[in-house]
Amino acid sequence: MVRFTAMKTYLTSILLALGFSSVTLAQTTPTRVQVANGTLEGRVEATGIRSFKGIPFAQPPVGDLRWREPQPPKNWQGVRQADKFGPRAMQRPIFGDMNFRSNGVSEDCLYLNVWTPAKSGNEKLPVLVYFYGGGFMAGDGSEPRYDGESMAKRGIVALTVNYRLNVFGFMAHPELTKESPNKASGNYGLLDQSAALRWVQQNIAAFGGDPKRVTIAGESAGSASVSAQMVSPLSKNLIAGAIGESGSIMGTLTPVSLAEAEKAGVAFAESLGATSLAALRALSAEQVLEATAKPNVGRFGLVVDGYFLPKPAHEIMAAGEQARVPLLAGWNSEEMNYRFMLGAEPITPESYKKAVEKAYGPQANEVLKLYPGATAEEAMQSATDLSGDRFIGFSTWKWTDMHARTGGGKPVYRYYYARPRPAMTAEMGNATPGLAGGVIRNTDTSAPKAPPAKGAVHSAEIEYAMGNLATNKVYAWTPDDHKVSETMQAYFANFIKTGNPNGSGLPKWSAVKPAGPAEIMVIDVNTRPETEKNRERYLFLDRFMVR
Repeated sequence: MVRFTAMKTYLTSILLALGFSSVTLAQTTPTRVQVANGTLEGRVEATGIRSFKGIPFAQPPVGDLRWREPQPPKNWQGVRQADKFGPRAMQRPIFGDMNFRSNGVSEDCLYLNVWTPAKSGNEKLPVLVYFYGGGFMAGDGSEPRYDGESMAKRGIVALTVNYRLNVFGFMAHPELTKESPNKASGNYGLLDQSAALRWVQQNIAAFGGDPKRVTIAGESAGSASVSAQMVSPLSKNLIAGAIGESGSIMGTLTPVSLAEAEKAGVAFAESLGATSLAALRALSAEQVLEATAKPNVGRFGLVVDGYFLPKPAHEIMAAGEQARVPLLAGWNSEEMNYRFMLGAEPITPESYKKAVEKAYGPQANEVLKLYPGATAEEAMQSATDLSGDRFIGFSTWKWTDMHARTGGGKPVYRYYYARPRPAMTAEMGNATPGLAGGVIRNTDTSAPKAPPAKGAVHSAEIEYAMGNLATNKVYAWTPDDHKVSETMQAYFANFIKTGNPNGSGLPKWSAVKPAGPAEIMVIDVNTRPETEKNRERYLFLDRFMVR
């Protein structure tokens, strides 16, 4: 007994000498948090960041709650373990770059995840809520590239949020409209996001976050989601800032009318032999999902439903009725390949001109002045630029341009991301990068590889912006890549904290002026501000915008 006491005293003195108390980190850092619905128990990561995963922010949208507005979560008794991701939304494996850590696929998918550096609920730290991309057809808050731990290490409470996808998230139908208390249908995925933002307002203080300093962010469909939340009367007062990485609902994933969406919903139900809403809800989730893969079944997308979106986004923004908050948004240098326009045709001045004439008819000559193609090299670059602009560049430009003019004087910061990914690691063998960062594996090692992208492809910036290069084992990251990531994440973190991306050691980033060419931040190894060169291109494309 004497020996044990002496040993205990000796170990305690060593711990004190090293700057530790005799209480372990797990004991000094609380892993339990009390939220509105009960007690959560998370975990302390090796970095000291606390994580809470798989937190329900709405009731499971199953049974009679399929295709209904998200309902508030129910209370639970005792301590709920929050140490693993919940299931991801129903989806098919359509993107090769998605790597999930979630607990399977399920309709029961409305969960969010929190990473916090706070040691108590009194710290009032800035908050980041991130919405994943995937065309509103795939994606999940468990993807490592969105992981919030790196942002938390910078003093930010970071969240990822699940939302319903595809037919479960966006099908409209006359019966659904009729039964809805809001006389609207569709947009369930956007309503899920809005419900998550209300949950944040109610609960984030318990994690050390400040509900008055919530910035929403996302990439691709996630960026379109951010633009949608900004213009929706349901969400615009729940946020203090917005970040968009490639895309808005003004030209990319543009909402359709309720009547058009209802017509598509009726056709889908008929294809399943479902003559009533009750019959549709009686089908298994797997049956419904697989039916979306049939030929002639279109995309289920956003809807001008009269409730979440009372009118088209460009009308809301023209009237200055959007959230009047700082906005940081931009797009990548190779959002889409030239093959988007030319298909398998070899790129020549003649083939490029022919493709432009097919797409634009009598306006082709005007296009060729803005996107010239006198040589094969120039034609390839212009076809790449035009493809990327039509896909996502224009819609992001439109969003930033309108908000700079009608956002009540709130600053808008526009970037152009130009860092190509490095080569793949040797372990990837003869694989080649695919669209949106996917990986195409080729078992024939003698087959020639596709030429590497000359620019930054769609989704390439995510790991850089979120400080998560280490989570992606596909690419052989270089010191230059880590330099770009440090710069981009610093800009994002500063913006989340202050509404301004500028900070010590960073090139000065000026806000967009309401009229005329804007200054943009080119993010690359040599990050630098440049004056916008291609405004005339976007003014031209604006004439073709779906309204």
